[in-house]
Amino acid sequence: MKVYLDDERAAPPGWKRVHWPAEAIALLETGDVTHINLDHDLGDDEHGTGYDVILWIERAVATRGFQPQSIARLHERNVS
Repeated sequence: MKVYLDDERAAPPGWKRVHWPAEAIALLETGDVTHINLDHDLGDDEHGTGYDVILWIERAVATRGFQPQSIARLHERNVS
């Protein structure tokens, strides 16, 4: 499964769109994610950012032996 985390943009064809980090992490937990594309700013910092997903992946690799398949790309509309 290819996962696209973004609060505004539609996912490219063949990608499953999620709006919040918790949704992306839940899908990563299934072990079925082959690619993940992350937006950093998601419009509501209380729900987290794309960076929170990166931190989760890092912790899961270090503490549980999690093996991510591929982070396809990071995207961001904010230029600052």
